[in-house]
Amino acid sequence: MRALTPTGRPGRLTEITDVDAPRPAAHEALVRVRTFSLSRLDLLCLSAPGARYRPGIDAVGHVERPAADGNGPAAGVRVVLHLPSGGAAAQLVAVPTARLTPVPAGVDSPAAAALPLAGLMARRLLTEAGPLTGRRLLVTGAGSGVGGLLAQLAVAGGAEVSAVVTERKPRQYLAALGVRAVHDVNSLPPGGFDIVLESVGGALGSTTSRALRTGGRILWFGQTGGEPLTLDFFGLLDGGPPLTLRHFARSAAGEAGDAREVADLLDLAAEGRLRVEIGHRGHWGETAAVLEDMAHGRLSGKAVLTVG
Repeated sequence: MRALTPTGRPGRLTEITDVDAPRPAAHEALVRVRTFSLSRLDLLCLSAPGARYRPGIDAVGHVERPAADGNGPAAGVRVVLHLPSGGAAAQLVAVPTARLTPVPAGVDSPAAAALPLAGLMARRLLTEAGPLTGRRLLVTGAGSGVGGLLAQLAVAGGAEVSAVVTERKPRQYLAALGVRAVHDVNSLPPGGFDIVLESVGGALGSTTSRALRTGGRILWFGQTGGEPLTLDFFGLLDGGPPLTLRHFARSAAGEAGDAREVADLLDLAAEGRLRVEIGHRGHWGETAAVLEDMAHGRLSGKAVLTVG
């Protein structure tokens, strides 16, 4: 069979090669993958020196052979597979049944493949943020998979949400959901927000600290711009509000917890209450080029690729 494997070569981090077909254990189903999404985590893992990581954390396919232990979905069922350690970008994958979630009829495969990792991160960030009703949230990186879902879920939870977006990417669908678009972070009034959900870094992310109310919090979960946050201690003393900065890394709830939350996210998508922004759709032969676009900030939204 064929799968995406690492090359170790900058500029072309992965390629399609022939590999041994998987041999499922009794608790695993054999899934024929049709569609998978790429994430920044794929990029980071493939970029590591000596990487042996095989890309693909989230994918959609059909059960080709059910698990021998009798658990999990039957043959032919369309499923999402969420594999935190990667490897879903392949023609066939052996997947523990606890990591398979049937896809509702109202959700197309690209949207389902783009949802789990970003959606789980968004939900857990908002859990960390605490009660949302009536609170004012600022989301940076709203054009990313996580940022767009964060904004939507926060509005659904009762928060007043503003999202930082570039002028060339107005994100009309966010406005339709009640999210206020902000094109210039420097124009934000001081003290206007209870929480900043920050994933860009650099000057943009650092400037958001000025928009926090006294005692507000920054939940810092990414650095897509490539530059770190720079907070001036004495600048904050000179009129800046006291604040809390919390570094938030990807968290895991275990197989059962992940599966329950993925099912909830899929139900929201099926009801039309959650939309995944897909910035690129293509063939898996384009994976290396798409990763380059991601590395250089040329990709907005999620990238979803089909397995040929």
